[in-house]
Amino acid sequence: MDTMWNEIDQYMQHWIREAGERIRDTFQTKLTIETKSNPSDLVTNVDREIEQFFIERIRETFPTHHILGEEGFGDELRALDGIVWIIDPIDGTMNFIHQQRNFAISVGVFADGVGMLGYIYDVVHDELYYAHKGKGAFMNDTPLPKLKETTISEAVISLNATWVTENKRIDPSVLAPLVKRVRGTRSYGSAALEMAYVASGKLDAYITMRLSPWDFAAGLVIVHEVGGIVTNLYGEPLNLLEKSSVFVSKPRLHQEILTEYIMKER
Repeated sequence: MDTMWNEIDQYMQHWIREAGERIRDTFQTKLTIETKSNPSDLVTNVDREIEQFFIERIRETFPTHHILGEEGFGDELRALDGIVWIIDPIDGTMNFIHQQRNFAISVGVFADGVGMLGYIYDVVHDELYYAHKGKGAFMNDTPLPKLKETTISEAVISLNATWVTENKRIDPSVLAPLVKRVRGTRSYGSAALEMAYVASGKLDAYITMRLSPWDFAAGLVIVHEVGGIVTNLYGEPLNLLEKSSVFVSKPRLHQEILTEYIMKER
């Protein structure tokens, strides 16, 4: 079985860098931009082309595997039986369009619902965060150390300002006191990168109210491999077939934020 996962990893390391090169090559071209559910929910021709690039190679090389992709070119899945690839061709499409940075390719590979491989590729900085279950996590060829504990007052957390202003998903008064207490807050606009930053110690926690499986699948594998915790906002396991709130953090910090700010407001 290890041989199979090593084979998948070798293919994926090659494919994801090739996909990144294809994306970089588009920087000088005119994008076709469309909206999906709302004016801020954007998709480009590049998102679609990169997803199709991965699907063609997976189907050709691993024809029995299943694929769940953001742009809908994969399979319709109601269960995670067998080997499932969960793909976000460009996580942070708005950043890709407006900034040409702060976006990533995100791919998680699962076996009967268990995360086995995770890849988050920061295309612009050529930084590939990846993990193989039980074998550690890396940024390019550098091993990522296990996460060290920190306190709320010393923490830098990633949190979009939407969640501490009037919105449809959470009372802004729940997280506002946390924002006042932590050392600092950041928001990068790419869930995959924010999870990679927690895994690599650049951030201490990341909280958001609504993500799809392709946004968090790869990060789930990588964060777990360095001892971090990934749950929904209330500390419950994530469902890889549903949208969910997501709370990623160092271990002790996760429990402290849950206890002191979230659960008492539930």
